[in-house]
Amino acid sequence: METLIHSNIDFSIFFYNPNIHPVKEYLIRKEENIRFAEKHNIQFIDADYDTDHWFTRAKGMENEPEKGIRCTMCFDMRFERTALYAHEHGFKIFTSSLGISRWKNMQQINECGVRAASPYPALQYWDYNWRKNGGAVRMIEISKREEFYQQEYCGCVYSLRDTNRWRLKNGRERIKIGEKFYSNAMDELNK
Repeated sequence: METLIHSNIDFSIFFYNPNIHPVKEYLIRKEENIRFAEKHNIQFIDADYDTDHWFTRAKGMENEPEKGIRCTMCFDMRFERTALYAHEHGFKIFTSSLGISRWKNMQQINECGVRAASPYPALQYWDYNWRKNGGAVRMIEISKREEFYQQEYCGCVYSLRDTNRWRLKNGRERIKIGEKFYSNAMDELNK
């Protein structure tokens, strides 16, 4: 978003994340986006939290690994809704910040975005590489400066389950929803 702001690109934040569980995690992530949007005078569009639809589409994929077909389904679902909104409201282009994370497969994300835009001839998915030119490092710097919530798993209930299994297997505590912010991480580093 900082890149878009500094490039004088007029944009909106479209928040559609029915994949995020539990609801406490969803609300924290949503509030972080609202706080940033309000601080920078960016339009925030709050889409439905239709978890029933997400679970219906995820049925049978509960044990798929991260970056697998469940993630493709999840990206497809969210991009389809984003593309429909963009089409209905006259947006010419849309993109996603999902690709900033080194834990995500950028090609998988971009393919889903392009696929979602394809039914609408006047709409384009912008497959910008947010990681280039130190983008991932900059994202962490901004997160620390803004004292954003530090997300410790992708978001879905299966990601939470699998991340906690890995953590327990490796002698770490389970994720504690709502407790870790980048300011806390900085305090830990400065000790």
